[in-house]
Amino acid sequence: MAGRDTVPLKPSRPAEPIQKASMKPRILILHATGTNRDREAALAFELAGGAPEIVHVNQLTSGERLLVDYQVLVLPGGFSYGDDLGAGKLWAVMLQHQLGEQILAFVESGRPIIGICNGFQALVKAGLLPGLDVEAGSEMQQATLTRNDSARFECRWVYLEPQPASTCIWTTNLTEPIYCPVAHGEGKFVARDSETLTKIESDGLVALRYSQGPEAAESSATDEVQYPWNPNGSQNAIAGICNRRGTILGLMPHPEDHILPQQHPRAHRGEHGMLGLPLFVNGVRYAAQL
Repeated sequence: MAGRDTVPLKPSRPAEPIQKASMKPRILILHATGTNRDREAALAFELAGGAPEIVHVNQLTSGERLLVDYQVLVLPGGFSYGDDLGAGKLWAVMLQHQLGEQILAFVESGRPIIGICNGFQALVKAGLLPGLDVEAGSEMQQATLTRNDSARFECRWVYLEPQPASTCIWTTNLTEPIYCPVAHGEGKFVARDSETLTKIESDGLVALRYSQGPEAAESSATDEVQYPWNPNGSQNAIAGICNRRGTILGLMPHPEDHILPQQHPRAHRGEHGMLGLPLFVNGVRYAAQL
């Protein structure tokens, strides 16, 4: 691990392939003023087999740390910069204008990125998700996460259904629902227009949807997933999306908050399963094979 007195290399150094696949992938958990789920994300990636490090954005902008030296980038949850201009907006501006070259090189190298809650909001508002125009050199925002239909902060446990048709490397081969909490006031996923939403669906970019979990058997498969199962009113019950390549995942719920059996809210009643840990295992395994 580099010390604070290490002479920084040039941040513009291009991304390079991992040289030693036998080493644990290095996970950069990006901390910004106001983020607060860093340690939970670090534990999830540690249990998944990675080597996480919490790095402040200032360490990247100063050159003290280089994104190229890591194999996975994580944008955790919280309230970056107080969400003063909207949830995740200031963080998105920093990603675009202060870390833009490093982020784009990371994306182009095919290394995995995950944004959870506030991190998802930042990725969407930076134009990295769904990223339909990235190939054409555009990062225009194509969707948003806006105020919940309930007009209040939602803090509850939800079921996430992995989508088998998705290109997402984070959810590959996941068949069991993920049961985990949400904690947000602006989590409603809305595409820029109907054409964009259709494209997101047809290109397999929906990685996770809200569902009724075990209670789904009591309803028709065609029934719309409504509140409280869809806690924010997201279009098509979308809980998480990926880019076309499947390497970038953004989701509003917190799978890092259910990685141990005893974290299940009804574990004392003998209920278990539907952990979020396999999602992180997928990301680490993919990074280790690059």
